[in-house]
Amino acid sequence: MKQRLQKILSRAGITSRRKAEALIQAGRVKIDGKIVTSLGTKADPEKQIIEIDGKCLFFPPLLYIMLYKPRYYLTTLYDPKGRPKVTDLLKQIPVRIFPVGRLDFDAEGLLLLTNDGDFANLLIHPRYKIPKTYLVKVKGIPKYWELKKIKEGIDLEEGKTLPAKVKLISILKHNAWIELTIHEGRYRQIKRMCAAIGHPVLRLKRIQIGSLKLGNLKPGEYRFLTEKEIKKLKDMAMGIK
Repeated sequence: MKQRLQKILSRAGITSRRKAEALIQAGRVKIDGKIVTSLGTKADPEKQIIEIDGKCLFFPPLLYIMLYKPRYYLTTLYDPKGRPKVTDLLKQIPVRIFPVGRLDFDAEGLLLLTNDGDFANLLIHPRYKIPKTYLVKVKGIPKYWELKKIKEGIDLEEGKTLPAKVKLISILKHNAWIELTIHEGRYRQIKRMCAAIGHPVLRLKRIQIGSLKLGNLKPGEYRFLTEKEIKKLKDMAMGIK
């Protein structure tokens, strides 16, 4: 099946789709021996020979990994300040993988990584509304009517959030733990929602994405998803029960 050349280069682990555009425009990519420079070019990697700088592309197997992201690790592939990155925990993985979505630097919990761009898009694009569940420690003890605001949607600068599920889990002396499930992935959404009701986030842990639960993984540990787990996540995104 024909695909955009940028997607093919990304799938082969050469670079990101955006950087692939520069390679194409620089005339470094060939299809069946002919240089192509048009960003709209499509090719079939199963039937055509695709080269970059004279070398044929190799397509690594698709990988799907769940990681318990520790606190104070970045969900990025590069950091000019040299801070710890989640990919530092996966150095033995022989192919280029990338995080599916993000978790804040000081947040922890379930993070997926893959080299399958289509799979990643299913999980992070707002239209698919994949639920993500978090344990959240907040300052103070939220009242019923404050949590009700989160359930119904919070007015943020860019618009109102979608309705969410929220429940009080435990009450401490001066703080509380709540469980919160959202269907979006806005920038620092949970922190902003909790701040809007007067209860800033003190700690944030993601425990579930769709049907996939963090389980018994410890900080820094990871495992590969099973075929059944991958299919279940894809089916959920596509509305297949």
